[in-house]
Amino acid sequence: MKVTQVTVFLENRSGRLAEVAEVLGRAGIDIRGFSTTEAAEYGIVRLIVREPERACALLRQAGFTTRLSDVLCVRVPDEPGGLAAVLDELAECGVQVEHLYSVTARHICAAVSHIDRAVEILAGRVSLLSTDEVCEL
Repeated sequence: MKVTQVTVFLENRSGRLAEVAEVLGRAGIDIRGFSTTEAAEYGIVRLIVREPERACALLRQAGFTTRLSDVLCVRVPDEPGGLAAVLDELAECGVQVEHLYSVTARHICAAVSHIDRAVEILAGRVSLLSTDEVCEL
């Protein structure tokens, strides 16, 4: 089970992140998960929303550079070492985690190499969520 993530590339200047939130808010698109990273001149925002294709199109119309990609959303066991167990399973099978962020305390999104293999490895071992399930959290 895969979740579609919206990635937005933006200049690192005041108010630009607020513009992303405003574009989506005006369209009635609720942000359910997000991550931000920055460098000196630019930032990257990763978003989980119910309508990723529509969000991407609206942001492009507003002048943002965007991209859609598939990520996994995993319900992590609520115990010490729960995240480590999930990451160990991926590592043991040669699946590299490219980036990772929390949607809630027990739910993480992960971009991985070989996503289909990761789904196959984790299916039945951990709970993988769909976009709709993430948006209901």
